Amino acid sequence: MVGAAAAGETANNDAAAAALINTKCGGCHEPGPDGGLARISAVRKSPEGWNLTLRRMQQWHHVVLSDAEQAALVKHFADTQGLAPEETAPFRAVLERRPGNVEHADDPEVATYCARCHSYARVGLQRRNAAEWLKLVHTHVGQFPTLEYQASSRDREWWHIATTELPDRLGRKWPLVTASWTAWQGHASPDLAGSWRVVGHRPGKGDYNGTLVVDRTDVDRYTVHHRLVMADGSALDGDGDSIVYTGYEWRGAATLGGLPVREVFEVSADGSQLRGRWFASDAVTGGDLTAVRGGPAILAVQPPYLKTGQTARLTIVGSGLSGEVDLGPGVQVQTIEQTSAESVTVLAVAGATAATGGHDVAVGAARLAGGLVVYDKVGSVRVEPGYDVARVGDNGGPIALVPAQFEAVAYLNGPEGKQGEVRIGVLPASWSIAGYDADSKQAEDAKFGGQIDQNGLFTPGGAGPNPARGGANNAANLSVTAVVTDGAVPLQGSAHLIVTLQRWNDAPVR
Repeated sequence: MVGAAAAGETANNDAAAAALINTKCGGCHEPGPDGGLARISAVRKSPEGWNLTLRRMQQWHHVVLSDAEQAALVKHFADTQGLAPEETAPFRAVLERRPGNVEHADDPEVATYCARCHSYARVGLQRRNAAEWLKLVHTHVGQFPTLEYQASSRDREWWHIATTELPDRLGRKWPLVTASWTAWQGHASPDLAGSWRVVGHRPGKGDYNGTLVVDRTDVDRYTVHHRLVMADGSALDGDGDSIVYTGYEWRGAATLGGLPVREVFEVSADGSQLRGRWFASDAVTGGDLTAVRGGPAILAVQPPYLKTGQTARLTIVGSGLSGEVDLGPGVQVQTIEQTSAESVTVLAVAGATAATGGHDVAVGAARLAGGLVVYDKVGSVRVEPGYDVARVGDNGGPIALVPAQFEAVAYLNGPEGKQGEVRIGVLPASWSIAGYDADSKQAEDAKFGGQIDQNGLFTPGGAGPNPARGGANNAANLSVTAVVTDGAVPLQGSAHLIVTLQRWNDAPVR
């Protein structure tokens, strides 16, 4: 629960935001029947959604807002008219800017109308009643009058359906009033100050662990000190600031290892866990993060796999660790090299009798289900992500290129040789690219599209035009292949990569 001082700060901030809303919004938005301002009080959105709305008011209607005023309004609207955790859960990958994310819409009809121009998540991260959804349709047509003729919209009675059936469908699917939001409004924003134990994975670089030291500076506002160590021993340290919206949406800006990054984390309801992703401006360079405070708890085993008959050094990372180490039946701890409340490093061997598959890992009372995978041989290899998009850039222009990062992930075969049953983990691989189909091979896409290094990082070509390609740009349609050597027979997996043009406008929710 928030203390008296925090409650006072919240009241002051709410009063300041209310005055700002009256000054900046009240000139156009009349008072509505619910006591709020028309249109504004009829929607709920994510912090990014509210930021989009305010930017749109500045661009379309010339509302003048300073950065501080913008931040104050986003904070107020996200807290009072935001989304519950259950409502954002299906769309975390879009909020976290996860590369290679392919949406799978649960309503194809809504996807047909709304996700031909932007992501399905951009719609799903809003809540309105049917009448307000209809107004959004009219807004789209007013601002984009050729909408009905774009993206194959003339394959149906677009205007009739969009103004009669679609708003009702959206109002039922994503209504303004929901049980989850009603319940969440009574949730007290937790104080996140303290020391957090962290684990994560940075694609192309490997696992890391360390600590976050979080200091509270104001209600829902913090400074953060990152002290992280990569698997190769290199440091990934840095400092930053964060703000928490709606009691659980952590948004931060930091510098890690000299790299400016953004942070999008979800805070658990009890305030004991952070989970999400940090990423650089290209949204590709980054890593997953999980953090806990308190304990006892095991966060990860690094590396998370052990081959039968081999001895390997494993580090169990957690919080409040104390007691006997157990790696499951058939796995013997030969030597305990280091032990503390935050990590235990052991030399372990999986004997011939060790069952393949996930093993529960325990240190005293702390347990992680399936934390260690024992395998006798790799059953299959997948390149992850299986589909991605890179973008040309630079050449002295204003838009930087966007790379693509791939990893070779090994899987253990299941019963009767069924592939892909249990994820082993990321293994070293040899990387190559080739044209994806006959047309791309004839166009020599692999020659002009870019290059891939032996860490799976693809760097696209320049923005173009390219004289060596007859003046065309360096767009490409490529197949990315990884070859993993495990035993006598090399295994390989492939992914599909599109190299395309620059993204000139990158919205907070794409």
